[in-house]
Amino acid sequence: MATSEDVTRKVRKPVRRTAAESETFTLKESMTGRASPAKAADGDEPVFDYIAHLPQPQRGIAEAIDALAAKTLPGLERSVKWGMAYYGVGDGWCFSSGGFADNVKLMFVNGVTLDPVPPVTPVGMGKATRGVELASLDDLDEMQLADWMRQITSRPGVGGRRK
Repeated sequence: MATSEDVTRKVRKPVRRTAAESETFTLKESMTGRASPAKAADGDEPVFDYIAHLPQPQRGIAEAIDALAAKTLPGLERSVKWGMAYYGVGDGWCFSSGGFADNVKLMFVNGVTLDPVPPVTPVGMGKATRGVELASLDDLDEMQLADWMRQITSRPGVGGRRK
């Protein structure tokens, strides 16, 4: 069981960079394969690095999603896969967050099992995946997203972890 110290340690403060300091990813328009050139890697730091390289406003949205996940889910694990941040608790990945040209997509694996079912059906992520597209921080409904995060992590994830 994670202590409040463990959760606090895994919540990262937003990285503030000037345009000259930050190389950002060129983001794709839609979900058709890899979202960004970020390399696949397991752990907190690769996800924090992925988020830090997103342009604004996507970076701020992704930071808020990551912080909400860390606050909501004890034992949260992170990974970068297919150019997006993946999150899970237990034996598989449950949801992903990826920056695209006009928004951040928060997608729930097996999202068709959530109540209520999230409104967006993404291309290329499987027929059972559902999620939301967030164009600004104002679109982020923390209560609903936290509820979906708790619901989805109570179900089996996909692509079990390598221990």
